[in-house]
Amino acid sequence: MAKHQTPLLDQLETGPWPSFVSDVKQEAAHRAANPDGLDYQIPVGCADDLLGILELSFKDKETHWKHGGIVGVFGYGGGVIGRYCDQPEMFPGVAHFHTVRVNQPAGKYYTTEYLRGIMDIWDLRGSGLTNMHGSTGDIVLLGTTTAQLEEVFHDLSHKMRTDLGGSGGNLRTPADCLGSSRCEFACYDTQDLCHTLTTDYQDELHRPAFPYKFKFKFDGCPNGCVCSIARSDFSVIGTWKDDIRIDQDRVKGYVAGEFKAGGGSHAGRDWGKFDIVQEVVDRCPTGCMSYDGAKLSIDNANCTRCMHCINTMPAALKIGKETGASILLGAKAPILDGAQMSSLLVPFVVVEKPYDEIKEVIENIWDWWMEEGKNRERVGETMKRLSFQKLLEVTNIKAMPQHVKEPRSNPYIFFKEDEVPGGFAHDEAAYRQRHMR
Repeated sequence: MAKHQTPLLDQLETGPWPSFVSDVKQEAAHRAANPDGLDYQIPVGCADDLLGILELSFKDKETHWKHGGIVGVFGYGGGVIGRYCDQPEMFPGVAHFHTVRVNQPAGKYYTTEYLRGIMDIWDLRGSGLTNMHGSTGDIVLLGTTTAQLEEVFHDLSHKMRTDLGGSGGNLRTPADCLGSSRCEFACYDTQDLCHTLTTDYQDELHRPAFPYKFKFKFDGCPNGCVCSIARSDFSVIGTWKDDIRIDQDRVKGYVAGEFKAGGGSHAGRDWGKFDIVQEVVDRCPTGCMSYDGAKLSIDNANCTRCMHCINTMPAALKIGKETGASILLGAKAPILDGAQMSSLLVPFVVVEKPYDEIKEVIENIWDWWMEEGKNRERVGETMKRLSFQKLLEVTNIKAMPQHVKEPRSNPYIFFKEDEVPGGFAHDEAAYRQRHMR
């Protein structure tokens, strides 16, 4: 028998897709039965009360979670998100129901032994509910009490040899795609860069000192499997400088139907004979491709690395050999003045250990942002407020055509004194002498 009646939540179980409501109900029943005989360290009915308070929120059309102050573990300023409900007498199991973020490994590679170890800790000391993974990338452990935070942290760090992720005004847990471990399109080792910056910037990750959150995300190629261009303040996207490699014999093989387009994706229906002009050439965003019936040609100078042709014909087209990455800055969700995508800052950088060139860009940005950024202002908003030109100055990057977002609409040009021959000072008498009537 359910502890709380949840008619509104029950509707979420009626659709064709899996429902988190069913998952929470399953966990509530499991905790009530306690088949493993665990000595639960937080209220047994926490999952039941979670359903109850969510049902009340749906009924009242307002949240019943409140911000009850800062909680965390000793020595860390982030990694725990405090959650308190405003109806503790009605729902004692979630009177305090804090979230713990766990730093995921690069590429999110796990062993079953590791995952079982995490869940053994969380079943005992938390609600047993997780989010795999949060939007930043962490393992998210949903719901425990204040008294259990240090216990959870001790077990995670000593038994599992893992760490908390980031929260608050600090570096959030860096995230990356699978990179060269699984993907032929990877232009650099995303996992190594992600792991290196995670370990090198531990202080920034655990001790908030920034105006607001700052996210690293690493895409191995322009396909953007972690969507860094839209979801991170500092996006590193793999690219290449030379030409796309073309195997003309395999191009003919695609035209003849010897290879399946898109590696066999979208194979659930008959799409008809592969048409290279319609499906590849005409879909090039810059029109830099042509096919004369025998040979595929690419004007690489006008290629924007959209990856469509390579994704469609992976057996015939390959990324270039001179690989590296582009660095972009400033993506964010719509908080103050709407969502924005990252802006290109460094068109190409060679990505090699010890990554000093990338770190220099990062630390110049941080120095500027911590000095000029307002409270709760993302770096993209600071960039927008103080100008992209100022960002180029503080990062010591020269302006180049790739930085142009759109044609200028302001007819005025403001020069700095050191850009004007002789500076702003001038001899009035000499000027008048030159311009006498």
